[in-house]
Amino acid sequence: MWHVQKVAALVANDDAEETFFCGGSRNFPQFIELFDAVFVLTVDRDTLIRRLDERNSDDSEWHPAQGERELIERLHATGEGTPPGIAIDATAPIARVVDAILEAIALRQLGDDPPDSTCTSGPSLAPITHEK
Repeated sequence: MWHVQKVAALVANDDAEETFFCGGSRNFPQFIELFDAVFVLTVDRDTLIRRLDERNSDDSEWHPAQGERELIERLHATGEGTPPGIAIDATAPIARVVDAILEAIALRQLGDDPPDSTCTSGPSLAPITHEK
């Protein structure tokens, strides 16, 4: 769960031109209105399973327990708990994912809607961004 007051303070801080929040939280409805844009990184089921397997086999910091893994797979399949947002294909190399996010921000600043501007299903952890 994210601390709503801390999120609000970071959003209000004008020290940076853009502030990116990465991750997701079950309490996003309490603060999502503070953001100018929300980007939902999406992957297909096979990619999700492969990435979860890789986390179990490498030295990454987080290894999902079996119950967590089942929850992740269920949330991915149903889209439950995923905020509406701009869908970004996260199966692409990281540089292309970043470029897609920056392009969507540029389009919004020009007053255009990014393509695929609504995503109602996706991974349980949705990167969220706020642009100032």
